[in-house]
Amino acid sequence: MKGGGKLRLDIEYYGTDFSGWAKQPGHATIEGHLEAVLGRILQQPVRLSVAGRTDAGVHARGQVASLAVGGAVDPERLQWSANQLLPDTIVITGVYRVDPGFDARADAVSRRYSYTVLQRAWPSAFRHRFVHFVRRQLDFDALSAAAAMVRGRHDFTAFTPTVSEHRYFERDVDLSEWRRQGELLVYQVRARSFLRGMVRALVGTMLEIGRGYRPLSDLERLLAGAGRSEAGETAPASGLCLEEVEYRRDR
Repeated sequence: MKGGGKLRLDIEYYGTDFSGWAKQPGHATIEGHLEAVLGRILQQPVRLSVAGRTDAGVHARGQVASLAVGGAVDPERLQWSANQLLPDTIVITGVYRVDPGFDARADAVSRRYSYTVLQRAWPSAFRHRFVHFVRRQLDFDALSAAAAMVRGRHDFTAFTPTVSEHRYFERDVDLSEWRRQGELLVYQVRARSFLRGMVRALVGTMLEIGRGYRPLSDLERLLAGAGRSEAGETAPASGLCLEEVEYRRDR
């Protein structure tokens, strides 16, 4: 890569021990670790553009970032070197040369998240940091009906903090469904972009419906632009994972 260029990084991480993706003074973050390690290897300042700025405690199996580099860089060697220096909870699963105009955030056409609920009489010693444990029996049909209502274009003001950097609150959701996987209930949701905290607020509200605390009909009103205080509590970060980011083939 003579004269520099652009790289795409595919990344997975276990988010429990981190204060989210974005760098914050005095806090351990995914971005902070990656930029420090990559800067050390490349011997140049590193600025990452990321597909999804995940919050504290949120995991990722399919995060994507991009960076500009100067000089010749061997992607495989960079990947190997970085993974030797990163904590075990952050792994770069791929490094690829991409078009100089590629931007991991701006060029993403969709992002898919999962949220996992463990529904049984007792918690899990092994999975507790990756699931939200719910002892009470949930009405799966009600959850499925709620998820179906989320599909399409809606005003998601009720599902993001009242104090927000967002100016536009409509989003178009093309996948929204609950699946049974043994004693796990897994919610899958996909859209081009999400509001901050949107998936966890949606899940928290749907769980209230599944428990019988809130009627299904309430969701229609919430999806029409109701205030945040009218929706359910935000579900814990432990169950949320960024699964996949998609791009056009030419990007």
